[in-house]
Amino acid sequence: MLSDPKPRAIAVMGPTASGKTALALDWAERFGGEIVSVDSALVYRGLEIGAAKPDAGERARAPHHMLDLRDPWQTYSAAEFAHDARAAVEDILRRGRLPILAGGTGLYFAALLDGLSPMPEADAETRAAIAAEAAEIGWPALHARLAMLDPDAAARIKSGDAQRIQRALEVHRLTGIPISEWQKRPSESPPFPAQVLALAIAPPERATLHARIATRFDAMLVAGFLDEVRALRALPQLQAHPAPLELPAIRAVGYRQAWEFLDGQGSAEDFRERAIAATRQLAKRQFTWLRGRGGARWFDPATQRDALDAEVAAFLG
Repeated sequence: MLSDPKPRAIAVMGPTASGKTALALDWAERFGGEIVSVDSALVYRGLEIGAAKPDAGERARAPHHMLDLRDPWQTYSAAEFAHDARAAVEDILRRGRLPILAGGTGLYFAALLDGLSPMPEADAETRAAIAAEAAEIGWPALHARLAMLDPDAAARIKSGDAQRIQRALEVHRLTGIPISEWQKRPSESPPFPAQVLALAIAPPERATLHARIATRFDAMLVAGFLDEVRALRALPQLQAHPAPLELPAIRAVGYRQAWEFLDGQGSAEDFRERAIAATRQLAKRQFTWLRGRGGARWFDPATQRDALDAEVAAFLG
């Protein structure tokens, strides 16, 4: 008999191309589950092939949540994700179903499961002022300004990461307190409404994952990934945007490299190599986050599937 009276949820975490989607779908069918995507690319409409978004057949096998929430010229914060995903989880639990959280965006998982530090909400006027400055002097210059105000935050944020630079400067302007200090404060969010089995899904050998990444990207190219990016580039809102490569959707792995290639940067082979290299770097960051988080049980789905199934069955009682 399980001692914790809270309902159950499963978190399927892992680097890109590790096999999370197949497991989540199988368990959703077997255990009456619904999938809550924890992926920062899948929230954007129009990012399909390159984001490995579940297709119509996969969505027919199990209900999916947290897909297609924003247009690609819009932004979506971790706080917004935590609010919306929690509402989805609570709805799934109310209906007596099993939430299966599946994805590789560590910040989204942390925001949902652990809560976020208290911080001021977005302020449209302040953001507009920062964006106007960026249009005049560039985001690297604003990153240098951030480095003087908040060296810890600047060390973690890349000089071209417009969304995070803007947020860090916004928080400092609104409160006079560096965002890195806010992030150290304990969360005021209520506890997650379910007991979570955290599973880290990854092959033991990095070379195996690298091979999967290359194979999957080649399959995306065959499926029409470049045509998908051409369709995004044709959207009037993106054509009118002064810096589309600074948008979170277009910065997604693969999309940025495809956009640059269609701008005339490099050969087709160079584009392929850069996209695969960027995906490997993403996987490395995901590994780093998972190891730093702790608490997850690690499995290789290719060789330990029976053990994985047994772990889930025991957890669900």
